[in-house]
Amino acid sequence: MDRFDAMSVLLAVVEEGSLSAASRRLRAPLATVSRKVADLERHLRTQLIVRTSRKVQLTDAGRAYVASTKRILEQVEEAERAAAGEYSTPRGELHVTAPGMFGKRHLLPLAIAFLKEHPDITLRLFLADRQINLIEEHVDLALRIGHLEDSGLIATRVGAVQRVTCASPDYLAQRGTPQTPEDLRVHDGISFQGFPVAPEWRYRRDNPTFVVEPRTRLAVNTTEAAVAAAIAGLGIIRVLTYQVADELRSGELQVVLGEFAPAAMPVSLVYPDAGLLPLKVRAFLDWTAPRLRTQLQAI
Repeated sequence: MDRFDAMSVLLAVVEEGSLSAASRRLRAPLATVSRKVADLERHLRTQLIVRTSRKVQLTDAGRAYVASTKRILEQVEEAERAAAGEYSTPRGELHVTAPGMFGKRHLLPLAIAFLKEHPDITLRLFLADRQINLIEEHVDLALRIGHLEDSGLIATRVGAVQRVTCASPDYLAQRGTPQTPEDLRVHDGISFQGFPVAPEWRYRRDNPTFVVEPRTRLAVNTTEAAVAAAIAGLGIIRVLTYQVADELRSGELQVVLGEFAPAAMPVSLVYPDAGLLPLKVRAFLDWTAPRLRTQLQAI
């Protein structure tokens, strides 16, 4: 058994989600793909994947093995490129994730420009408002907003964003402008549902923080919907600065209670602490980080 070949086949099966999809990607017979995975399992004396009619799922042993496999194959690829004198040319498939609206507004335009400069790299950009386990989901690099809790990640800070409370001029004209956070109790609010961590109505007064929320008039599960409802005058929203930067500049929304805002949250590009950093990741990091810093300074 060619162990590196079998590891590559297993990784393709996991990334594509099924044996048949991996067969198409590798342009190999389905029976060959299935046999190589089975051979690897026999060699390791453990089950790596659970096969179903539609997709495969990793076992606990398979999840740990695939994470190690990905790092090993990347290091082998880097070593081969260095030996062949190709170390100066980043190449390969790059997996990146970011929050939905931030990714659409800020990261996607940079990614498009990056790909034009690096024709040997293909990019999978996954935009989602949830925390993704980079190791388990085979993601090379992520953009994270907030303080990092995972000590197994290396972070490059690119800026910070602030939570802001805002409403439309029409709403404030009709209902009055809150002067203190306690005034929110008599106002209508637009809240979020369906987010793993919903935006907190947290404020600061002489360092200690406290929470005051308005009465929920509307609950939505996307930031875009909340912003649209606030522009329509339905109530007050609590969002991040980048999510309403255009609306604040145009005057469609106005910030209230700015003097009570809590400390800004860091924005970072993070990647697993797994030894040698693949060249494709280093190239994307070096391209993206300074440009994101410039963009965030303007918000």
